[in-house]
Amino acid sequence: MELVPLGPGFGVEVRGVGLLDVATDAEAYKAVRAAFEDHSLLVFRDQPIADDVQVAFSRAFGPLELTKVASVGAGSFYSRLTNLGEKGEIVPPDHRQVRIAQANALWHTDSSFKKIPALASVLTARVLPGEGGDTEFTSTRLAWDRLPGDLQARLRDAVATHSYANSRDQIHPDLANAEERRALPPVRWRLNWRNPANDRRALYVASHAYAIDGMDDRDARQLLAELLDEATRREFVYVHRWRQGDAVMWDNRAMLHRGRPWDYTRERSMIRTTISATDADGLGEVRPPVVH
Repeated sequence: MELVPLGPGFGVEVRGVGLLDVATDAEAYKAVRAAFEDHSLLVFRDQPIADDVQVAFSRAFGPLELTKVASVGAGSFYSRLTNLGEKGEIVPPDHRQVRIAQANALWHTDSSFKKIPALASVLTARVLPGEGGDTEFTSTRLAWDRLPGDLQARLRDAVATHSYANSRDQIHPDLANAEERRALPPVRWRLNWRNPANDRRALYVASHAYAIDGMDDRDARQLLAELLDEATRREFVYVHRWRQGDAVMWDNRAMLHRGRPWDYTRERSMIRTTISATDADGLGEVRPPVVH
């Protein structure tokens, strides 16, 4: 297996081992898992892209998340990110599915708004628009390392509140519908996540986060915005330009990502599978103390 560096201090292209190898061979899984823990972002090129292959690969890393209510693919392992409607037509630019793509252009980490957050996401390119639609990534592990020691100490036990509605409301007041708001109430997580495999911490923030325990709302929002700005400085961002056959996996404990716009009159269809975090991945530590 060969690892080719991609991003500024994180991310590799994996060569010599593919999705099927990881799904069927314990040694291949161990090697790729070690690369995932070390580099946070893995790119596999020229893969046999199919739903069952993607699920078999993803399942090797842990339990799979079911796609949330009111999504294309709800209740299945597949989150279908597309600007096609039910009859295969390209939807208009004010359609909910385009607005969801626009919300995904906010810097975020997947599923921080759920009762069980995500360890990792796997995204595969099914139909590409030709130009645009890149995905940008940055390392919140390296962002944590850049923070001054006194701020790290302050954030070590700080707890933030995340909600799906918070990020969607930034795009359109009706984007998070009543069913989603009921199903996805706010959740609280520590502002950093320690990886038990290597003892390295990462800043745990997202566009879903909006409050910090014990802080005035305005001050909390300002601090969260400053942390996001620091993590996403341009010199620390890797831009993934999609090719047919690409599969990309990233560590949601230690990465932020966002989708970029494209010509919404052209089809772009991607499928994401999401692996839920477990206590073996450090979930127990990122849970805040219970408030009585």
